[in-house]
Amino acid sequence: YEAVRVTYDPAKVKYSDLLSVFWKNVDPFDTAGQFCDKGESYRAALFPGSAPERKAAFASRDYLVGFFKRDLATKIETRAAFYPAEGYHQDYYKKNPIRYRYYRSRCGRDDRLAEVWGK
Repeated sequence: YEAVRVTYDPAKVKYSDLLSVFWKNVDPFDTAGQFCDKGESYRAALFPGSAPERKAAFASRDYLVGFFKRDLATKIETRAAFYPAEGYHQDYYKKNPIRYRYYRSRCGRDDRLAEVWGK
């Protein structure tokens, strides 16, 4: 696979909105991965692409550390090469909606997110 650059259009979505969506979709305390998926490639991490994004990422993490009154496992790392997942992983939730919903339920993803973030 060839490395790709992941970008977004700030005219369409603010970085702060991306951060908000990111945090609400991860378990920031899981040091081993996310939900049923464990291992380095499944860890929750932020990879800001600029100094302002890095500052915003750290500010959002620091806010949550204060909110939860505990450290987070989610790392903020320097952006490096990104390799897309295989084709069958792309838009999996759209291509396999029943399997995806089953996975989310059986892994306890939704329950864990509700436990961490509330309804």
